Amino acid sequence: MVAKKRRFETIAIHAGERPDKTYGAISVPIYQTSTFAFADVGKSRGYDYSRTANPTRKVLEDTVAQLEGGKAGFAFATGMAAETTVIHLLTAGDHIICGDDIYGGTYRLFQNVMQDFGLEFTFLRMDRRSKIEAAIKPNTKMLWLETPSNPLLNITDIEMAVDIAGKHKLLTVMDNTFATPYFLKPIEYGVDLVVHSTTKYLNGHCDVVGGVVVTSNDELSERVQFLLNAMGTCAAPFDCWLVLRGIETLPVRMKQHEANASRVANYLAEHPAVKRVFYPGLKSHPGHEIARRQMKGFGGVVSFELKGGASATSRFLKRIKIFALAESLGGVASLAEHPATMSHASMPKEHREKVGLTDELVRLSVGLENADDLIDDLGQALKSS
Repeated sequence: MVAKKRRFETIAIHAGERPDKTYGAISVPIYQTSTFAFADVGKSRGYDYSRTANPTRKVLEDTVAQLEGGKAGFAFATGMAAETTVIHLLTAGDHIICGDDIYGGTYRLFQNVMQDFGLEFTFLRMDRRSKIEAAIKPNTKMLWLETPSNPLLNITDIEMAVDIAGKHKLLTVMDNTFATPYFLKPIEYGVDLVVHSTTKYLNGHCDVVGGVVVTSNDELSERVQFLLNAMGTCAAPFDCWLVLRGIETLPVRMKQHEANASRVANYLAEHPAVKRVFYPGLKSHPGHEIARRQMKGFGGVVSFELKGGASATSRFLKRIKIFALAESLGGVASLAEHPATMSHASMPKEHREKVGLTDELVRLSVGLENADDLIDDLGQALKSS
């Protein structure tokens, strides 16, 4: 009898080598060691050095790979370490097409670091096939996708992007941090590599930084493993354990994040002090139908612009009480941030203005508090704006 395929909630708790094979520990042990004793000359017991591989890290890598439906997973010290490793799959002279309103750290890595090593980047809104195909050059090697995008929550049609990539033999990479594999599995649409900042929803408690890459085939798995080991960008065992603990509650958290975010987005959309709301769950969002087709849910991030200019935005951010003014997102506690001066401060003002990332924009990471309390907090802060 063929065993039934396990469902998402079960994989999140039981994937990888669990219980631990040594003593049957239910909670994955933290193998806090740099090195492992060999059984004999040239014969390890499965692990030799923690930069190359570590048992705690392996459980996290296997878990995320299974959740994403990929071939293999690789855990990194930060989300940017994961992205830096992936971009090293390319060589000097290669060209990458990337979304124009991506995470500010990704933009900084590409524009201010990797261009110095001979890579070429084109940043554009990936909303039309003709626009993407017009940007392809003879040296184009990769499409870098982010959907929903950070912070404008633009939606890219993954099937369209993968079809373009297939016709032009391009590698596809997708940052799935916002949606998580609970709401979206890019590999099912043909994406080659999936990247996460595990700092965000996968961990979910704002107490660790990390990243992960999931590959779709053996060749990419071998190349990413080589780069991880050679570059030393791997995650530490304790950090992996924290992310594993967070993933166990990922399904229930994502459901509540989305429920609260939907309430908040609808409230803001009706508020007279709000100019515009960005949330793919709203029918007014230009990418709503695509998001509804390719995602199980719309996520927990809501962005919006206030009327009254930057001064109104500043007053609002000073008055919030439950929402903390802080970087990052995806934790159980609600956060508000000002992309222009925080997450996207490294993006030149001209580029921010070009893509629609204004000084009036606020990004909310809607947490797991009572939705009525969150709306009350937003309401009292909006009065001042």
